[in-house]
Amino acid sequence: MSKKTAPWVLMAPFLILFVATFVVPIIIAIQQSFLKVTRRGLLGEDGVSTSFAGLDNYVTALSNPNFIASIGRMLLFGVVQVTVMIVASIVLALLLESASARWPWLFRTAYFLPYGIPGVIATILWSFLYIPGLSPIVDLLGLVGLNIDFLGPNMVLWSIANIVTWTYTGYNMLIIIAQLKAIPGDVYEAARIDGAGPLRIARSIQLPLIRPAVVLTVIFSIIGTLQLFAEPQVLATVSPGIDKEYTPNLSAYTYAFLYNDIGVASAMAVIIALAAFILSAIALSLSNRGGRR
Repeated sequence: MSKKTAPWVLMAPFLILFVATFVVPIIIAIQQSFLKVTRRGLLGEDGVSTSFAGLDNYVTALSNPNFIASIGRMLLFGVVQVTVMIVASIVLALLLESASARWPWLFRTAYFLPYGIPGVIATILWSFLYIPGLSPIVDLLGLVGLNIDFLGPNMVLWSIANIVTWTYTGYNMLIIIAQLKAIPGDVYEAARIDGAGPLRIARSIQLPLIRPAVVLTVIFSIIGTLQLFAEPQVLATVSPGIDKEYTPNLSAYTYAFLYNDIGVASAMAVIIALAAFILSAIALSLSNRGGRR
């Protein structure tokens, strides 16, 4: 085996799986977004025909007020929830990597543990803390005169945000900690010799140097926000404020498996992917611009 072919042979299993499970589904989704399937009969028993639909599926998706509302809802969710989560992750990472931190390994493990719980299970657990009559939190708030309906139409979005923040803060924290550990010790030693305290070190050394990790967590969070699915789907069984098109992913799922319209569902999936790409590119561009300044 020559040196030129050896890397390709070693990477062949990964490349085959990557193409089969990632590239091919994307191509199929894009192809189906331009097609229209017509079924004759109640269940298509009289025949099924496929025709080219052009941009009709995209027009249908973008003219659907529920789909547009779901995108706007997720943008608001992302602005608030992602900001809170990333700030919390940075603060926790800086505290655990400070010289005075005790048992950092214990707290790192504790903060990361929620990420190991599947989203469906985490949502079911939190739903018991949201349902009146079952939740000790609701009962305690009621004792002080605060009657908050965590599953109501005005609060359920932030109840979902709480679940997502609880789940992913520790994961993002570990990414930032990995970047902090890559900072050479000589930099800290020089700063201390110059009289810099913990706050000055964090502001002038750590925060600028962890910018790549923070950008990575922001991009992951943007993609995850647009892909939000399990949490609202589970909470929909106990919350009247969540409909079948509450998030963009739920809207695409509804069109695919309830309305049996694969073309519009594929168009919605492509729109979601483009939105994630554009928002991630904007975040990366703003970060690079800030880094150059």
